Amino acid sequence: MTVNPVLLETLRSAQRFGFFGERVIEQAVEHSMEFVRGIADVAAPARLLDLGSGGGLPGLVIADARPDIDVLLLDRRQKRTDFLERAVIGLGWINVTVMCADVSELSRLVLTSSVAKFDVVTARGFGPPEFTLRSAMRVLGAGGRILISEPPEGDRWPVDLLAELGVRGERVGAVQVFRRLTDHG
Repeated sequence: MTVNPVLLETLRSAQRFGFFGERVIEQAVEHSMEFVRGIADVAAPARLLDLGSGGGLPGLVIADARPDIDVLLLDRRQKRTDFLERAVIGLGWINVTVMCADVSELSRLVLTSSVAKFDVVTARGFGPPEFTLRSAMRVLGAGGRILISEPPEGDRWPVDLLAELGVRGERVGAVQVFRRLTDHG
C-alpha cells in the first residue's frame, strides 16, 4: 500500500487535534482502503458523500484513491470542516468539497433538488446503525450504495429494517455494503 505522504501527515494532524482515536495512522488508512475496495466498480462520473467526515477517515483516503469521482465531506462541526477545507487545499484536490452542516440539512437540500442525490454514501463512526442507514438513504440515488464501517463481530442490521428501506447488505471485510434495490425511503 503506497499512500500519499502529504495525506498521511494530514491525517496525523487530524489525530493530534483529536478528530479520531489513537490507532496507528497506517492501520486507519488500511481500514479506509476497505471503503475504496467497496467502490472499485463504481464508474466515473460519480458523486460520493462521506457522512460525519471528522478528521477525514475514510473520506480523504477515498478522495486520494479515486480522483475520478466527486467527494463531499460533510460534518456538522465547524472546527473539523475548517481543518478539512485546509487539508483539501493543501492536497491540491479539485474533486473534493467540504460542507459544514447536519445531515438533516443536506437531506432537505436533496429533497428540494438543490443538491443532487449521491451515487455512494460512506460512514465511519457516524451514529447508531439505524440512524446512519436512514440518513444515508435520504440522500442516495436509485441504484446507489452505502458503505458503513462495522465492528469486528456481530450483525446489527435487522432484516425488517433492510426490507423496509429496500436495501440488500453484504459485509466486505470491516465494511457493510448496502445496495439500494428500490427508489423509496
